[in-house]
Amino acid sequence: MTAIECPFCDACAEEIVVHNDLWFARWDVFPVSIGHLLLIPFRHMASYFDATHQEKQGLLQILDESKQFLDAKYRPDGYNIGINVGEAAGQTVMHLHVLLIPRYHGDVGHPEGGVRGVIPSKQQY
Repeated sequence: MTAIECPFCDACAEEIVVHNDLWFARWDVFPVSIGHLLLIPFRHMASYFDATHQEKQGLLQILDESKQFLDAKYRPDGYNIGINVGEAAGQTVMHLHVLLIPRYHGDVGHPEGGVRGVIPSKQQY
């Protein structure tokens, strides 16, 4: 997929809820929970490991700003933060994006293990 065909490169201003010079946040179109955001760099790159030091710093900034935005809007009880890198890890859009998923008490029966649930047999330990 080229940047021209990339759904994240074609984002329109109305979709952006938080932004800085290098990143923007938009609602996930297939949300895991209420308030699920995608944090996306404006520059097209496939992987977190392709980001510059400055872009990684920008990610930390927008992550904090997006959390503050969601705290004020939805008051979640916790968060999962994830990055899928490569098809084997579940990445389906080959433009770096970070999932900021608000979590709420009772949204799943046993949240222990958190992101370890990407391999269900490894979640509970």
